[in-house]
Amino acid sequence: MGNPATGIGLPAPRPAPRLQPAAVLELLKPVTWFPPMWAFGCGVAASGVNVLENFPLIALGVLLTGPMVCGMSQAVNDWFDRHVDAINEPNRPIPSGRMPGMWGLYVAIAWTLASLAIGLALGPWGFAATVLAVVMAWIYSAPPLRLKQNGWWGNLACGLSYETLPWITAVAVLTASAPDARVVAIAVLYGLGAHGIMTLNDFKSIEGDTRFGLRSLPVILGAPRAARVACLFMAAPQAVVVALLMLWGMPIAAGLIAASLLAQFALMRKLLRDPRGLAPWYNGTGITLYVAGMMAAAVALAP
Repeated sequence: MGNPATGIGLPAPRPAPRLQPAAVLELLKPVTWFPPMWAFGCGVAASGVNVLENFPLIALGVLLTGPMVCGMSQAVNDWFDRHVDAINEPNRPIPSGRMPGMWGLYVAIAWTLASLAIGLALGPWGFAATVLAVVMAWIYSAPPLRLKQNGWWGNLACGLSYETLPWITAVAVLTASAPDARVVAIAVLYGLGAHGIMTLNDFKSIEGDTRFGLRSLPVILGAPRAARVACLFMAAPQAVVVALLMLWGMPIAAGLIAASLLAQFALMRKLLRDPRGLAPWYNGTGITLYVAGMMAAAVALAP
């Protein structure tokens, strides 16, 4: 029997759009999971615990920091940025229609609840850190606070959440105690340095951010000045790390990080010639040196 609508000259109703499973994985952006997972690994190294003996707990922590909490933050961000992404990245799952209706929000909520459940399995320190990470992810992207509307505060929140919080959490969970003040200091410094990394990521979305009133640093300052600020944010904390490690009697780690920083200076000079064009290149070169220094510092801090 034919469709009655077509029999009276009306167009046949379109089938309801279906969620594509592959779009869920794309929404969670696996490529972004590495920084918090690496920071958690730095915490593991700084804790000085036996990795094999604590492997189940470590694996659970890596799962939490990467695929769960970071993935959740990406889903939340994509949902509240769907109008901006329609300009900056129209092929993303939500603006492209591969994740129709309210599915983007549903995934964000589901991953939030699952992250809290896993955090609970990591004990009081792990759960407290998960709650903080979840809250930061939502207030970063969602109104009314939407911290990402201001590049100064948004990048600070993101850097501390991606680098500092996982590092400190790993030490606290594995040792069942508050981290040493030196560990906290180094973790905070690398989190502050990540402010500059977040600024580099904003170069790809200047047009959409400008249209929708997101005051990223490239929008506020212009690309050349924002790039110089990003370099300063990345370099200054590392210089302080070198000084602190020397003060604490850890010259080998201090020397390795100093050498890495000198190499970054050379790469930064090239970056400043064309910040918008070379930001992806610097992410694969200078940032690699940055995170290598993180691990060198973490190993040096191990008891």
